[in-house]
Amino acid sequence: MDIARPNVAKEKRKKRIIYGVIAGVVLIGITVLLARLKPAAPTVERNLVWIDTVKRGPMVRQVRGLGTLVPEEIRWIAARTQGRVDKIVLRPGAIVEPGSLILELSNPDVESGAANALSQLRAAEAQLANLRVQLESQLLAAESTAANARSTYEQARLTAEVNDELFKDGLVSPVQLKLSKVNATEAATRHEIEQKRYAFAKDSIKPQLAVQEAEVERLRSLAKLRQDELEALKVRSSMSGVLSALPVEVGAQVQPGTNLARVADPTKLKAEVRIAETQAKDIAIGQVASVDTRNGIVEGRVARIDPAVQNGTVTVDVTLTGELPKGARPDLSVDGTIELERLNDVIFVGRPAFGQEKSTVGIFKLAENGADAVRTQVQLGRSSVNTIEIVQGLQPGDKVILSDMSQWDANDRIRLN
Repeated sequence: MDIARPNVAKEKRKKRIIYGVIAGVVLIGITVLLARLKPAAPTVERNLVWIDTVKRGPMVRQVRGLGTLVPEEIRWIAARTQGRVDKIVLRPGAIVEPGSLILELSNPDVESGAANALSQLRAAEAQLANLRVQLESQLLAAESTAANARSTYEQARLTAEVNDELFKDGLVSPVQLKLSKVNATEAATRHEIEQKRYAFAKDSIKPQLAVQEAEVERLRSLAKLRQDELEALKVRSSMSGVLSALPVEVGAQVQPGTNLARVADPTKLKAEVRIAETQAKDIAIGQVASVDTRNGIVEGRVARIDPAVQNGTVTVDVTLTGELPKGARPDLSVDGTIELERLNDVIFVGRPAFGQEKSTVGIFKLAENGADAVRTQVQLGRSSVNTIEIVQGLQPGDKVILSDMSQWDANDRIRLN
């Protein structure tokens, strides 16, 4: 027979409440515990990142830029007159000497002008010679007249003296004596006039010749100018070197001042290195530099710094002091490195892919176990091509990740796999 148990239902209900409370407490505890847990660190492949060790010691500050080799001595040969390119004798790459014929131009007006100027010069020279003959003939005539006047004067003077002596002896009448003295006086006056005329004729030769000689010199200069223009139609090199450029072709019409050819000395080259404007502030003339020609490294020194910025770069001229390697030629692409200064005792590390000098950046530093990396704020100092100074945040021996970690900016901790 069944026995009634009035407390069984109450006990079951009590147990269910107790179990529910315990389950709720456990669930709340688990939720709080999970909320307090840090998110799992992302995993990064170790062989995909660049890890470097912080060092202490000397550091050489350098800047680097791309550039080209250019000749130190370049001469452009320009057209002196208008003309047409008739013949190209030499092409770029040819070795030239002073006077080497490069190309020929033609201009009928220049040829005609040279011939006319030469003809005018010859006519002026003939006129000068004719004038010289005429003046010399006139001078001789004046000299002859002066000589006749002197002879007449001497005769008249002697006659007057003789008549004066005879008059004293009563052998000559007073009228005859007076007549002889008048003749002598007249002859003296004519003699003086003819002597002055001769002197004037002699002195006037030089001024008259000077006028014609000046005209001859003017025409000679004009003829030389026209002849030089005619000679300039044959374009020649003015120095020893290599013909590096010829920007014209046969049949081209050129104007005065047009560049026809460029000659450069390939034995004297310099490097024009383009440095980023943010890195050029510490460059100074005289600093040591090296130029990589892809076939050898040549030492040099900074010779000139362009004061202007072009396309975000500053052009620096480096004079090469070392011997050029084989294959070095104008317009060859090179890689230039300029030494700014030597720091004797600093903490430095390889230059990271992010961050500029004298700035503070977050860098992942490896933990002691080598498997985890924690973001650390690091103050950077002066930089070089491959290294940068550490001012604060790292110590020698620390290992850091220098690769671009921007995709993990939201994480302060990563794990290396």
